[in-house]
Amino acid sequence: SQVYMEDTLSAHAQLTRRLVELFVARLDPWTATTSDGDDPAALIEDIGAQLDAVKSLDEDRILRAFLHLVLATLRTNWFQGVNNPDGDPTSVVLKLDPAQIPDLPLPRPMFEIFVYTPRVEGVHLRAGKVARGGIRWSDRREDFRTEVLGLMKAQRVKNAVIVPAGAKGGFVLKRPPADLAALRAEVEACYRIFIGGLLDVTDNLVTDEGGRQVVVPPRQVVRYDDDDPYLVVAADKGTATFSDIANEIALARGFWLGDAFASGGAHGYDHKAMGITARGAWESVRRHFRHLELDPKRDDFTVVGIGDMSGDVFGNGMLLSDRIKLVAAFDHRHVFLDPTPDPATSFDERRRLFELPRSSWADYDTALISPGGGVYPRAAKSVPITSEVRIALGLDDSVTALPPNELIRAVLRAPVDLLYNGGIGTYVKGHAESHADVGDKATDAVRIDGRELRARSVAEGGNLGFTQLGRVEYALGGGRINTDAIDNSAGVDTSDREVNLKILLDGAVRAREISEEGRNKLLERMTDDVAALVLRDNYRQNRALDNAQAQSPEMEEVHARFIRMLEAGKHLDRAVERLPTDEQLADRHHAGLGLTTPELAVLLAYAKIELEEALLGTDLPDDPDFLPELERSFPTAVRERCPERIHSHPLRREITSTVLVNGLVNRAGMTFAFRLREETGATVPDIVRAHEAARAIFDQDALWREIEVLDD
Repeated sequence: SQVYMEDTLSAHAQLTRRLVELFVARLDPWTATTSDGDDPAALIEDIGAQLDAVKSLDEDRILRAFLHLVLATLRTNWFQGVNNPDGDPTSVVLKLDPAQIPDLPLPRPMFEIFVYTPRVEGVHLRAGKVARGGIRWSDRREDFRTEVLGLMKAQRVKNAVIVPAGAKGGFVLKRPPADLAALRAEVEACYRIFIGGLLDVTDNLVTDEGGRQVVVPPRQVVRYDDDDPYLVVAADKGTATFSDIANEIALARGFWLGDAFASGGAHGYDHKAMGITARGAWESVRRHFRHLELDPKRDDFTVVGIGDMSGDVFGNGMLLSDRIKLVAAFDHRHVFLDPTPDPATSFDERRRLFELPRSSWADYDTALISPGGGVYPRAAKSVPITSEVRIALGLDDSVTALPPNELIRAVLRAPVDLLYNGGIGTYVKGHAESHADVGDKATDAVRIDGRELRARSVAEGGNLGFTQLGRVEYALGGGRINTDAIDNSAGVDTSDREVNLKILLDGAVRAREISEEGRNKLLERMTDDVAALVLRDNYRQNRALDNAQAQSPEMEEVHARFIRMLEAGKHLDRAVERLPTDEQLADRHHAGLGLTTPELAVLLAYAKIELEEALLGTDLPDDPDFLPELERSFPTAVRERCPERIHSHPLRREITSTVLVNGLVNRAGMTFAFRLREETGATVPDIVRAHEAARAIFDQDALWREIEVLDD
């Protein structure tokens, strides 16, 4: 507990003093760069001797944990107030190397930034040097790092399709006011503090007199890591409208990314207006429905949903087909029941609610709801269950009323064609998992097991709606499901393309090749082209998973070897990713089964991550033969207007590697490069070059285009 740790530090005051002296000796710019300060090595030796004399095992563990934290601190803003006419920093910020902190739970990010003030605490976790992800306002005061770590893990897998690795940030309010207006103001103020703290310890890129970009470290900061100027954030839960705030802070500080620092905002892509996340998830729906012999453009199909029409992912998703029969849905306020809806009438009403500001299910015109249905508040004591609702939800004839939580569980178990998740929360777990294992107390009362689902398919437009074991359990029972990382990747894909475009165009603005206004108009004009590139990624990842699933039973031994290779290379932790053991894989093989689609989705991501890391360590991304691939990752308008800007893009190596790896894995399969390495001993760059050569020689692109036309 906090009190016990404080008591331990007080009880060992001399040792605590030495820990503070070590922090100063390592990180104070004055003492660390002169001979006036204490010798860190001598301090570490003295601290070690004092630790050996501590008698209590618990106290020893606590004190050693503090020592590890001090030694793992790569940067801090603590000393920026020294000789600073503007006063002390508004927060205490520590940039940490999690690999040096043995007590941290897995997976460990590459970097962690901890921001502390009496008003707000927060963390930002990054899986790589070039990483991106959203910043959320968390309501989990006691375990917000656990929440952010889980989201970063999911983001890392989701980001396999784009240039940056996964990242996630979150902050909690320590003094939240009761008044709603005051609360909104406090959230914004704390967000500003948090973003400012992140930038306090982040390098900048500045153009010198010769036109080159050079790294400028933050003032009064000792660095124990390499240059690290790439920090990008995004909107998330509770911060959906804050992109302009983040960009305002970045611009005021002269941060090199400008309004590319936070995607979206005044001159960014509006994901809700584009409907891009839902449209990406719909590519998964279309793929699932092919196997169910359903055409969402032509055939009526039944749906239950998590969310409401005011939301981006749910609202846009429920408008992607006028053949939807939404028989039930729920959010945190209401349960909506429409047991036998008319597709056309209900589609029009959903559109009205989507266009109605701040709508809820309570705004649905009840005169349009089919017999036996209705809208019920979740605060109600009981909800009447009509015969029509019993049929739609597959309930026993004896059920005449249910408490709202039990009704929601019944909605989740409904025998429908599609369960569409466009909300927040974890609603499905594995049978062997406890609710505590899930780590989302808010949905404990309504959560069900994967084996209880009766929907024929699932689309995860929202994050973390299922645990991985819940997905696998459902898939082993015959359900069609990918992962949230596959289904809702279009949002991060769009944001990444926006950031890359802004980095490119801002260079043109600085060189006076285009005006700021011209840049903004060009970004807007490319909206549809960006969406097309993003949806192409969603389509191709779904196709790759479909192909892998078709071969999964026969590929069991290959998949087992591939997993062992990834484990040996420290790329993957089988237990963390909930992948089966070799014994479990063998049992499935004997039963005529292989890996499920959710498990294959994990391997698809790690195959891309491992190959991209291998390419970036070589000169292949600099090969001019691959410039056409780099160019094709940008919209036509940019390719035609400023191709040389694409060739000199600061992230050209990363973009080239990502494009090449996506193409190889999506077409040839997740184990293609692994098997060639096994069979020939060839290196990753050699395999990629050979694949690209064969693709060009045999004009495979034309063949793939013909196949994709037939697949529509």
